[in-house]
Amino acid sequence: MIRVLAIGNSFSENATHYLHQLAEADGVDLLAVNLYIGGCELKRHWENILSGEKAYRLEINSRYMEEPVSVQDGLAMEDWDYIVTQQASHDSGHIETYEPYLTDICAWLRREKPRAQLLLHETWAYESDSTHPRFADYHHDQQEMYEKLSAAYRAEAERNGMRLIPCGDVIQRLRNREPFLYGHGGMSLCSDGFHMNIIYGRYLLAGVWYRVLTGRKIGTNPYVPHTELAPKAICDEKVLAVVREAVDEAEV
Repeated sequence: MIRVLAIGNSFSENATHYLHQLAEADGVDLLAVNLYIGGCELKRHWENILSGEKAYRLEINSRYMEEPVSVQDGLAMEDWDYIVTQQASHDSGHIETYEPYLTDICAWLRREKPRAQLLLHETWAYESDSTHPRFADYHHDQQEMYEKLSAAYRAEAERNGMRLIPCGDVIQRLRNREPFLYGHGGMSLCSDGFHMNIIYGRYLLAGVWYRVLTGRKIGTNPYVPHTELAPKAICDEKVLAVVREAVDEAEV
């Protein structure tokens, strides 16, 4: 079994939404657990580690549990193979917000779970017409936000000896392909201007995570994403093929 723990927020919730199902369809036993606080920054994660506060919703294979947990509770659940963290999306392009918190978190995790490999989840730029209040930090410019967050994540991954899960890169490349040319009337990968949508956006994220965790491509994976949150959503196989191709081309 592959055991992966995310210490994150709604963006890691998006990323793990289809991860277990994608692995299962490929014959891989994968446990995906997410510790969730909406909009949580690295600074707050570190403060929660220090306090031991039971501030997180626990999500196991995309299903929420009732009782709140601490980071310590999450770590104690399994002998994790991978532990993933990330910066909050609004601060992702501000490299000064990562430290000293990411370094402190990594040092603590390596003491507590020395066998686990630490990964850094690269989040993504907002949609070009996003109404997120912090999009103003990037002059409401998607490309500016992407370039700043990409540079920050790479620098921090190198600083802390972490592998990068390059979701932001794959999303930005896919936004320049049909049918996702949103500025020209195409489909958006976002549901609300910043979260990834159900079906294609969250499937893309799961695919990138799966490639990093297993080394396997998803082009021949038989899983067709669906969700109880949108039971009437219809997945277009031609569009799904475009997403799969973008994921499989990624350097991971």
